[in-house]
Amino acid sequence: MRAENGPVTGPGGDTVAAVVRQWQAVRPDIDTGPMEVIGRINRCAALLQQAEDAPLRRAGLTRAEFDLLGALRRTGHELTPGELARETFSSGAAVTKRLKQLQERQLVDRRADARDRRVAHVRLTDAGRELVDAILPEQLAYETVVLSVLDGDVQGQLSGLLGELLAQLEGRLGVRRG
Repeated sequence: MRAENGPVTGPGGDTVAAVVRQWQAVRPDIDTGPMEVIGRINRCAALLQQAEDAPLRRAGLTRAEFDLLGALRRTGHELTPGELARETFSSGAAVTKRLKQLQERQLVDRRADARDRRVAHVRLTDAGRELVDAILPEQLAYETVVLSVLDGDVQGQLSGLLGELLAQLEGRLGVRRG
């Protein structure tokens, strides 16, 4: 919380609060408010990503590969590499590289479009679908444990606030909303 013109204190003195205090000591003329929000979002995301990737590592997947598999699973139909790039906020080149690796593991199939051989359609194989279906509950169980430190009302408030921020950012950046 920000005290009136005073130092920032986070719950338990989080690392971002320490960084903000350091900035305030050397540059008291600067408003560190944005850093307090963005810094905490980024720090939470990094910590969650590290821990959450454990089930993926056990399955031999990267987060980015799982995102591709998950996009195919949740949409329930074939997607082109371009559509996968948009669904996963990835570059086309990165998607192409990941799809090659997933195809080598027989988790996805690619087929050329009947009308335009330059266009590929990607679908999950049975093994890919089984892998996603096996990992997803473990991922969600982990997320439930992580969020259990916040009661349900606070989780709902946080979700709503982050949803508002995300919608505004997506609108400003021209990102297609699903």
